[in-house]
Amino acid sequence: QVQLVESGGGLVQAGGSLRLSCAASGRIVSFNAMGWYRQAPGKLRELVARIRSGGSLNYADSVKGRFTISRDNAKNTVYLQMTSLKPEDTAVYYCNAETGWGATAWGQGTQVTVSS
Repeated sequence: QVQLVESGGGLVQAGGSLRLSCAASGRIVSFNAMGWYRQAPGKLRELVARIRSGGSLNYADSVKGRFTISRDNAKNTVYLQMTSLKPEDTAVYYCNAETGWGATAWGQGTQVTVSS
């Protein structure tokens, strides 16, 4: 069972930046994809950014140009660099791993709060 541990959340003013990290217990190079999702109060969990094993990237329209997903295979870690943060980015951010054969793993989540 793959375990994911997120870190880097916190409170930031609008316009600020944060970098989230997700450390995996397995070799992420063998995973089909890894991604970041978020869930705001009263809303459904939504995809923020996703990186496939081949390197292709997907972003939610709301974060394009502001957020960047990347990975360090040697450290088995995926990052989400968030810039120009807005109050509407406030949510719990979850790391996700598509480990193969339809299996997925989730982290425990990290809170990001953007004040106006």
